Amino acid sequence: MKRVYLFITIALLFTFSQSAQAAVIHKVAPSFWWAGMKNPELQILLYGDNISTSDVYISSKDIVLKEVVKQENPNYLLLYIDLSEATPQTFNIQLKQGKKQTTIPYEIKQREQGAANREGFNSGDVLYLIMPDRFANGVPANDLVPGMLEAKVDRNNSFARHGGDLKGIENHLDYIEDLGVTAIWLNPIQENDMQEGSYHGYAITDYYQVDRRFGTNEDFKQFVDRTHAKGLKVVMDMIFNHCGSENYLFKDMPSKDWFNFKGEYVQTTFQTATQSDNYATEYAKKLAIDGWFTQVMPDLNQRNRHVETYLTQNSIWWIEYAGINGIRQDTHPYADFEGMADWCKAVNAEYPNFNIVGETWLGSNVLISYWQKDSKLAYPRNSYLPTVMDFPLMGEMNRAFDEETTDWNGGLFRLYEYLSQDVVYTDPMNLLTFLDNHDTSRFYHSDADTKNLNRYKQAMAFLLTTRGIPQIYYGTEILMAADKADGDGSLRADFPGGWAGDPVNCFDSQQRSAKQNEAFAYLQKLLQWRKGNEVIAKGTLKHVAPNKGVYAYERKSGNRSVVVFLNGNDREASIDLTPYREMLPKTTATDVLTGRKIELSNELTLESRGVYLFEF
Repeated sequence: MKRVYLFITIALLFTFSQSAQAAVIHKVAPSFWWAGMKNPELQILLYGDNISTSDVYISSKDIVLKEVVKQENPNYLLLYIDLSEATPQTFNIQLKQGKKQTTIPYEIKQREQGAANREGFNSGDVLYLIMPDRFANGVPANDLVPGMLEAKVDRNNSFARHGGDLKGIENHLDYIEDLGVTAIWLNPIQENDMQEGSYHGYAITDYYQVDRRFGTNEDFKQFVDRTHAKGLKVVMDMIFNHCGSENYLFKDMPSKDWFNFKGEYVQTTFQTATQSDNYATEYAKKLAIDGWFTQVMPDLNQRNRHVETYLTQNSIWWIEYAGINGIRQDTHPYADFEGMADWCKAVNAEYPNFNIVGETWLGSNVLISYWQKDSKLAYPRNSYLPTVMDFPLMGEMNRAFDEETTDWNGGLFRLYEYLSQDVVYTDPMNLLTFLDNHDTSRFYHSDADTKNLNRYKQAMAFLLTTRGIPQIYYGTEILMAADKADGDGSLRADFPGGWAGDPVNCFDSQQRSAKQNEAFAYLQKLLQWRKGNEVIAKGTLKHVAPNKGVYAYERKSGNRSVVVFLNGNDREASIDLTPYREMLPKTTATDVLTGRKIELSNELTLESRGVYLFEF
């Protein structure tokens, strides 16, 4: 009998210990927050084993638990708390299930002084776009991280990871500063723990973690701080349309309506013009916007208020935590219009001086203008997106400097006619302008093409003096070439010298070719001259239609002006200066590019594909 009682006692003790055992919590997102934000409401996502039946309590007296939201999946709880009266503190979130109790410490931090006044990027800046995996390897020890799904690095495979990281970029900040750009735009640096092919960063598996192969969250914060110390800004790439299929939010969905088509793969048509198309069917709109990029990139549903809040808070968290100066939002028109508009409003309410640029890859200026804040074409809808990407101008520039400019069309006429249509834009100065990026053919398609440096010089002069916010893709300054027909990996080649043992180190001028150094020096001269130049940053634009193949335009601010002449002929051209008098306040000027004094009294002669850049 004593043995029976003993067995029962042991069984009861075992049962009690099991019931009193705390729940296993896998994720708390965000892991901390700040007091004093303009929006006092905070969503805290809890992900753990069967936690939805828990009663929830918080230990703070000045923080109010407003709402506890359960999802279809019992492994999630969404807490909405009010921080209106909260001071910096650590409080406890308590989950109770019968005798079982789980305590989760949660910190509300003190904001850094002036955090709300973070300065965004603007038309006074030039962005330098870097794909972190392909620029430089500063910490070879993090190339392979135990437990991550892609367990190889292969620089001979353009589809594989190559080992570039944040430290690698940080090691070359002097090079970037010396070039003369003023901001660094990084392709996504958040975790992409996928089986393969996610070196580019666009398949995020944890929105709150830097990919460990790039470094840690603290490494990123340090990178931003050291970049700021160099006088450079940082723009962070974000992706709210989709995530990676290994993201826990997809693998163990809170509810099926967190993803479009209830979490089932349906291919997008990529026809995002349906968003502004008065004649599009509802089915066509849904397929374009709710469809998935690929099966391994599930499409998030921003119409779900919890999803929208989760994504919005994530961007605010990175701004507040790391001190970034801007966001580039990937595939902006593929996401829900109203959800993204709410996101833009929320970010700019917290940070009035911040800037966001949306990837608006559409075929015309009319379609792109629809997406810019306060667009008359979109009214009464409003995207609240300050800056859009000028893809049509990219296309025109890639043709204009190859073609002969006639009296009526072709060549530089493309630029004149395109800019003549800027009336469709709410704010032409808030357009991101570029010759190429990580998704397009490089400005030079092949090494053989780089023999024509006149093309490069005219394009760079135009890009850096016309309206908008210029962006330069890493390696352009050393004439890196690639054709998209050869695959995306070729567009994202390693920067020569970014890895120990590279046969050539193009960070070092002594190891660059003469032509590379000529290109670098030309671009550097333009960039350093542009830096802090208020005429280019804020000046008005006036231009004259090409005459005898010569295109001229003026940027003016107050009593200062910059005048550019471009010869679109493969031969010398001379023009009468009478039609340009209102843009030429003096009869002599010094060419910024060469330092030569040029007579401007009657006639101007430009060499074949020549450029003059005058400053008055």
